[in-house]
Amino acid sequence: MKLETTVVKQRNQTQRRRISLPRLRIRTSERKIFLFLVDILIVNLSLAISWLLAADSGFTVETITAPYKWYLTLTLVWCISAFIFDVYNLARSASTTNIVRNIALAGVTAVLVYTLIPVLTPPLQNRRLLFVFSALVVGGLIAWRIVYAQLFVQPHFRQRALVIGAGWAGRTLVEMLSSVTHDANPFRGTGYDLVGFIDDNQKLTGTTVAGIPVLGGRNVLAPMANALHIDEVILAITQRHAIADDLFDEMLRCRELGIQVTTMSSVYEKLTGRVPVQHVGRDLYLALPSGDRASERIYLGMKRLIDLAIAALGLVVLAIVAAGVWVGNRLRSPGPLLYRQERVGKGGRCYQVYKFRSMIPDAEATTGAIWATADDNRITPVGRFLRKTRLDELPQLINVLKGEMSLIGPRPERPEFVDHLADTIPFYRARHAVRPGITGWAQVCYRYGSSPDDARIKLEYDLYYVNRMSPLLDIRIILRTVQVMLELKGQ
Repeated sequence: MKLETTVVKQRNQTQRRRISLPRLRIRTSERKIFLFLVDILIVNLSLAISWLLAADSGFTVETITAPYKWYLTLTLVWCISAFIFDVYNLARSASTTNIVRNIALAGVTAVLVYTLIPVLTPPLQNRRLLFVFSALVVGGLIAWRIVYAQLFVQPHFRQRALVIGAGWAGRTLVEMLSSVTHDANPFRGTGYDLVGFIDDNQKLTGTTVAGIPVLGGRNVLAPMANALHIDEVILAITQRHAIADDLFDEMLRCRELGIQVTTMSSVYEKLTGRVPVQHVGRDLYLALPSGDRASERIYLGMKRLIDLAIAALGLVVLAIVAAGVWVGNRLRSPGPLLYRQERVGKGGRCYQVYKFRSMIPDAEATTGAIWATADDNRITPVGRFLRKTRLDELPQLINVLKGEMSLIGPRPERPEFVDHLADTIPFYRARHAVRPGITGWAQVCYRYGSSPDDARIKLEYDLYYVNRMSPLLDIRIILRTVQVMLELKGQ
């Protein structure tokens, strides 16, 4: 009786909300596309208005649209700037205080870079026109993102979801969705509105788990989903091969009703860019690449050629930086210029990685192999700058030329740690399926690792990269690496 009353109350509340506004659920992928398209529209309209003010012939469609190359160039510049400042992070976009700074920096950077490009851009050297263009771009983007952060993250625009399973996986999903936003309003920037749990444990029915009500068992899944106008059902059961036939039939009924049915791991990946290694069970295809993509060999071949070309050109930069580092170390911490350390690479083979020395000589003489920490007193003054800018990794271009590393991939770990981590973290050795990288998805998405728990989280990022390796993801990593270096976020 108590459960029926709760369902009726929630259904009535839902129906009352639907009287005033049409159904406008926006999925996670649709939100990013929506943000991107409106951003592109704003920056290109800003250029069109600015050029209209500069044109002597007055307003004509041809005057504005004829030089299409200007708009294509601006769109490309904006994409690069937007990825560097991570303005399509949904959690950050849901917070006005977080997104205004980044969107303003991205807008200013895009305008400055755009106006410095010859031939492919209009002559906006006039100070007044340049000011108008800048004000329209930055002001328009900030105003639009404030509207999005205040309006489009409200519950009415979020996917209403039921979670099957109030156990460990279900609680992890709720905690992940809550932590993504770092906001007093849970799930604000995720695009989800978790309505309740479905769980067969009768003792949980009518209670709350992680702040979410448990509405009943599998027998009420389809009726409940229909009554509460659910958009998505999320299966949060680690051993999915063991689910009962009647639960599977209920999920099919939900799909029959037009309700999307997905898994906890897919939602987790989509929102965090990580593979939940502790919740995929023995489903190898969720944590390991299939290896059967037709384009994979072409991609890997092109990636290797690009690695060689950039590494060869980078040796010039390496020589210049090395001279400065040598002088700095001679003055503040005399010792070797380079530091060599054994790491585990592709196929589990060990090799010697090269780095600029950032610690005092013989830093591990008394302690043995230990993780470095953010405030490690063994780090030299020059080394601290090298770590923050990630320049200490530059000598690894030599490893790239030798075929031991790639520019982009999982960061190689020390063999002293690998055996222990492989014993305690599922799928840990899967990261050795590809060449390790100078930079990687985990490096641009997560802080410096200094514990086994950090290693697990970074593995989740690494497996996401191993599964989804592509030119576009590589470009995102490169641009995010530039951001890390410019903002001195390295450690």
